[in-house]
Amino acid sequence: MQTDPHQPQSAQSPVRLTPNDAGATPLKDGIGLCLSGGGYRAMLFHVGTIIRLNEAAYLGKLDRISSVSGGSITAGVLGLHWKNLGVTANAPANISIVVDEIRKLASHTIDIGSVLEGVFGPSHVSTKIEEAYDRMLFHGATLQDLPDDPPRFVINATSVQSTVLWRFSKPFMADYRVGMVRHPGIPLAGAVAASSAFPPVLSPSELDLNKYGCVFEPDSGEDLQTEPYISKAVLTDGGVYDNMGLETVWKDYATVLVSDAGGHVEAEDSPHRDWARHAYRILDVVDNQVRSLRKRQVIDAFKLGERKGAYWGTRTDILDYPLQTALPCPFTKTMDLARIPTRLKAIEDTQQEQLINWGYAVCDAAMRAHVDSTLAPPVDFPYPGSGVG
Repeated sequence: MQTDPHQPQSAQSPVRLTPNDAGATPLKDGIGLCLSGGGYRAMLFHVGTIIRLNEAAYLGKLDRISSVSGGSITAGVLGLHWKNLGVTANAPANISIVVDEIRKLASHTIDIGSVLEGVFGPSHVSTKIEEAYDRMLFHGATLQDLPDDPPRFVINATSVQSTVLWRFSKPFMADYRVGMVRHPGIPLAGAVAASSAFPPVLSPSELDLNKYGCVFEPDSGEDLQTEPYISKAVLTDGGVYDNMGLETVWKDYATVLVSDAGGHVEAEDSPHRDWARHAYRILDVVDNQVRSLRKRQVIDAFKLGERKGAYWGTRTDILDYPLQTALPCPFTKTMDLARIPTRLKAIEDTQQEQLINWGYAVCDAAMRAHVDSTLAPPVDFPYPGSGVG
């Protein structure tokens, strides 16, 4: 699917340029990968995506990796180890350490204990989540431990204060209304915790910007470069603003790959009426509608030739891709995987392997059907004995 990278964005674009996005058009002739949210379900599904892209030597072709929520856990671990993986645009690298680290986390429940400690202890819930991420994955690393471009890793959160996207990356941290901080020393665990602070139980995540020596460039914010915005950031899940991690790729790159492991709201014939559960249900309905709208607009842009690329998700039917050599993934089985709750709750080994296998298989089908028909089909799943259920 071809596109003219010099054309301005269509009015139907799923993202709009913000006032400080000068230079975002014309589009760059590069590839961006978007990793959605969805708790451990998404984290593991995206591992399968990463394995297949690496195997196809596409991991080294990426210019940007943009993530939200559960996708940011996968992106954060990949980014931390990137320098030592030997990733190139010509051949697969050994990424086993990334897979092993993420699977280790997926074997531990960290949300329930963090909520209880946050409610009854002296710390916020998000602080306990950050501590768990740092203890198990990041070990004191900061955003400055991410690799130099390319690819640029962008971990996205949502500002509860300014209501817009808050971007964490190695070169800068920014909220277009508050401004930009160059070379931020924010802990990587803190950025991932903010990105995955899904409401209401894990939100908000608060960052004391003065603690990390964050100084905003003068006049880099549109209208909120004042106290208290420049001293404390109150953040929530990146998926609240952009539930597929799409924005920071769509504005810049002609080729967009979207790995979507987000949830879906099932019909309820008798929804709860009490304020707490009703409010939670409404949040899910809003998220579901925004995700559906962005998905439709992304796919329409591919069909219209406004972008090259592909979309795949946990709820995709692999038979929708015109391939005779896709791996066997019965829709009823993959839908069972798609219904795993959006939690930071331990997932047993076999189901971990099935989620990774599913991400691998559907990424493969999407890439060969819509991006690169010369790719050889895979021999088998990463975990052949587990299939997809």
